[in-house]
Amino acid sequence: MKLTVYLAGQIHDNWRDEVAKRAEEKNLPLTFVSPQTNHDRSDSIGEAILGEQPGKLYKDDVASDINNFRTQVLMQKSDIVIALFGEKYKQWNTAMDASTAIAMNKPTIIIRPESLIHPLKELSNKANVTVETVDQALDVIGYIYE
Repeated sequence: MKLTVYLAGQIHDNWRDEVAKRAEEKNLPLTFVSPQTNHDRSDSIGEAILGEQPGKLYKDDVASDINNFRTQVLMQKSDIVIALFGEKYKQWNTAMDASTAIAMNKPTIIIRPESLIHPLKELSNKANVTVETVDQALDVIGYIYE
């Protein structure tokens, strides 16, 4: 049985590649989907499709509509959501995606460092599982196959 995992989280480094690599090493039959990881494409998609907008607010608004549409479709088709919270970047999109997954009743794993226990306590309480590392998250998924 192959599961689809939505990888929610910041798009400024290659953490998703590490998850895919570790999953392959663990022989987990997983397919991964995610938000648009090309930051420039994500920011400009509204204007690319709908044309130039009259200001930054409108540019962001139309891009958000299309990015949220993409996220909704991919998340609905996913079996599991992993939301990775790191310390380096602001995590607003990650929190929004994790909240959306929980509201959609998607099985949700939150990965967060110890330093974020307090700020993420309510979200962690609503998620199915909260861990500190990618390997722990993949071990949780691996347990499905035992």
